[in-house]
Amino acid sequence: MTTMADPPRADTTSAPAALAAPAPEPSPLPVAPAPKLRRRPALVAASLVLVCLGGLLAAWAWSATSSTVAVLAVRAGVERGAVVTQGDLMSVQVGADPALHPVPAAEAADMVGLRAASDIAAGTLLTRDQLTEAVLPGAGTSLVGIGLPAAGMPGEPLRAGDTVRVVATPGAQGEVADAPPAVVAASVVSVATDDITGLRIVTVAVPEADAAGLAARAATGNVALVLDSRER
Repeated sequence: MTTMADPPRADTTSAPAALAAPAPEPSPLPVAPAPKLRRRPALVAASLVLVCLGGLLAAWAWSATSSTVAVLAVRAGVERGAVVTQGDLMSVQVGADPALHPVPAAEAADMVGLRAASDIAAGTLLTRDQLTEAVLPGAGTSLVGIGLPAAGMPGEPLRAGDTVRVVATPGAQGEVADAPPAVVAASVVSVATDDITGLRIVTVAVPEADAAGLAARAATGNVALVLDSRER
């Protein structure tokens, strides 16, 4: 009796992967074209102008700082004949100018102790011509201090160097003599205020021969000042 053998079955489990159908490849994403840059000539020109201006300003600042020098200036006003102190001076930066001759700031110590040859206003650049070593009072002159109320002084503020006349006024009786009043010519050296009495203390330079008599009369308070012309 013959037995019919079954035909061999195909082994589907061991089939090579190569026989499998390839997976479909993904389609590439669309790439947007690069945006075209728009040229703006006005913006480019403005940028160039700003760059040039910045360079010019930097050059100007460098030139300004590199051409300045430190010199002395007066911090507060100094009257003629007053002694210059360290507090009267300050250092400032100014542009170098051959027409100006201020005292260098490095020489401040040499200026302290000198006297003002004339009134020096605050903020003025200090020059050597404005200072002197002369001592007040000079030869043949004396200084006399006179305390005066407002009624005994001119309304115009007095300044150092003013030419004045010290005039004798009537005494307690208030009677004016027929003879001309005694007068002493003087030059104002300084003016100050007495904080206690409120009197103006005017220091004047007078000839030595007139100093004693003027001091005695000023002590009585019977004097007044007359300001003469400032024209020279």
